[in-house]
Amino acid sequence: MSQVDFYVLPTPSAAARLDFACKLCEKAWRLGHRVYLNCSDTAQRDELDARLWAFKGEAFVPHSHAEADAAAAVALGVGDDPGDHQDLLVNLDLKVPPFAARFARIAEIVIEDPAIRQATRESFRFYREQGYALQDHRLQRF
Repeated sequence: MSQVDFYVLPTPSAAARLDFACKLCEKAWRLGHRVYLNCSDTAQRDELDARLWAFKGEAFVPHSHAEADAAAAVALGVGDDPGDHQDLLVNLDLKVPPFAARFARIAEIVIEDPAIRQATRESFRFYREQGYALQDHRLQRF
């Protein structure tokens, strides 16, 4: 069964949520994991794409849109089939994607936004009812 990590950021900033997704993605990629970033819509995917190019001056995370190259080590999708990805799912959508169970690890990034917090509560209930191993990380700095 997958491990689900909830990263709780002490901010309402949507930009901070995407920045943290970039940091998490970079760390996983450097450790040799394949990452699928599930975005809520194409605007969020495009913003995350731009951030992955520039979030850290000395770092570059090779990535691609899932529909263009599902085999990329880091793929950004909008509910697209994650291809053969099964290491880490970073879920930025407000619902659990139907393919979540195929991943060894799932990351949910939570900010102090009422809609995101409510969606996360529902996702937490879903994961718990399905028997996933759950862990939350309340971050003070990120």
